[in-house]
Amino acid sequence: MDKIQACFGRAHPIIGMIHLPPLPGYVDSPGIEQVIRQAVADLHTLQAGGVDGVLVENEYDRPHRIKANAETTAAMTRITREIVRESGNMAVGGEILLHDPEASLAVAATTGADFIRVDYFVDRMTRPEYGEFDIDPDGLLRYRSSIGADDVLILADIQVKYAEMVEPRPIRASAELAREKGADAVIVTGDASGNPPSIGDLQQAAAGLPVLIGSGLDATNAKGLLAECDGAIVGTSIMSNGRVDAIALAQLMSAIRGT
Repeated sequence: MDKIQACFGRAHPIIGMIHLPPLPGYVDSPGIEQVIRQAVADLHTLQAGGVDGVLVENEYDRPHRIKANAETTAAMTRITREIVRESGNMAVGGEILLHDPEASLAVAATTGADFIRVDYFVDRMTRPEYGEFDIDPDGLLRYRSSIGADDVLILADIQVKYAEMVEPRPIRASAELAREKGADAVIVTGDASGNPPSIGDLQQAAAGLPVLIGSGLDATNAKGLLAECDGAIVGTSIMSNGRVDAIALAQLMSAIRGT
């Protein structure tokens, strides 16, 4: 918990999503300058709304690639650098979808970002359209050290949404393994974006690391869910047409902090 508080300035942080429009290399991309303008505008909305950190993802690079192309890593580096520059003291993180934690770490180390999200860290999982994902937590931590990024936190999903376990086990066992393999926090999701995790899963995931909600937090369930964990990443409930909605964000933050 000390690392989380040091990173976000709060023991129970709320981390707002910045969903990027398609990056260069995708036919619907508006171009890097427009992507940056939109990302910075969403950052300012999140700052004004009182979140404790932001997470930048190339959400609309669809169909997702498992590993990032060179142009995606380059674009994420430029965008994240601008977000870090505009963020003041707010924590900034990133994830390059669908599963390229080494690229996410490289971007964070280059830009001064504070954390990454890793969807597949210790769990063997599969999705019909992608097959089984490669996982190598030991190799990821070695890579983090090799590029001088040991201060970049790893927020690791366990039994993440949309995927199925190859070797089913209790969620607590996944949380314990994530702790053993060096994650700085675990993330628990529902079965899809916008769907919250169960209180039982949040309770079972408490195995010596901070537990963060990774999907489905909204103004109606925030108080009950946050009483069972250590913070949350929020996206769907605060967005409209892929952009951060200031009114929805204000409603959520009021429900959380009673303001």
